[in-house]
Amino acid sequence: MATTLRSVTRLMRRKNLLPMYRTGSMLHSHATSFGYKEVREEEKSQMVGNVFTRVASNYDLMNDLMSGGLHRLWKDRLVSELNPFPGMKHLDVAGGTGDVAFRILERINSVSRRAMRDAFEENLLEETKIYVCDINPNMLNVGQKRAAERGFAEEKSLVWVEGDAEALNFDDNSMDGYTIAFGIRNVTHIEKALAEAYRVLKRGGRFLCLELSHVDTPIVKDLYDLYSFSVIPAVGELVVGDRESYQYLVESIRRFPRQEKFAEMIADAGFQKVEYESLVGGVVAIHSGLKF
Repeated sequence: MATTLRSVTRLMRRKNLLPMYRTGSMLHSHATSFGYKEVREEEKSQMVGNVFTRVASNYDLMNDLMSGGLHRLWKDRLVSELNPFPGMKHLDVAGGTGDVAFRILERINSVSRRAMRDAFEENLLEETKIYVCDINPNMLNVGQKRAAERGFAEEKSLVWVEGDAEALNFDDNSMDGYTIAFGIRNVTHIEKALAEAYRVLKRGGRFLCLELSHVDTPIVKDLYDLYSFSVIPAVGELVVGDRESYQYLVESIRRFPRQEKFAEMIADAGFQKVEYESLVGGVVAIHSGLKF
């Protein structure tokens, strides 16, 4: 069956239905890639911004359709790894729709309900701050509307901030935790985003990244490639009338560093005890590191 799938893949490539993967040598750097296109660095952030402006209102619906709802379980796993606690200061980057932030807040409240509350515990809850940072105001607007729907409109622990992952407007050593889910592959300079994550974390603070990654198992990889390049853009066109944005999203996954390489980049930024876990055969991976 694997042979058959490879034959179909080659046929699709010959008919230009499935783009050929490009090696790193064909682009000057990862920082100048927009999917499979080579663009100037100053253009990439605007182009990515345009993508998310177009998809913002349907972002969560498309995540459900593309992943079969699995993205919810992956985000649950991310927050479980974070192990949030009352009184923490946490930064969720590229989290405009609030998916991760809501989970963190609910986990903290759940922990608090299980414990015997006293005046100290109440003070800790009041000190909890979860900063939802996103470069795209449209994504933040979606998140704030979702917060209101969940009864979080007056929740003081949630703070919505428009900001750039590569130049965060937060003090050094100010955060207990940092998460970024499905966002780091869209920044222009991954190294700068990692350096900023390291800068804002306190000593002992934890970095966690959930990102679409690379599948190694041959038969799964063939199926995943066919699904990614033929189904996802078509669903994007059918549901939101935007094939181009979802074609970019698929291509950006292939341009993102492999699990081992990304782990090296996290370590190069200064983090220690860097680890990663591949889920669903490598479709996604959770990377983590500690600042000592």
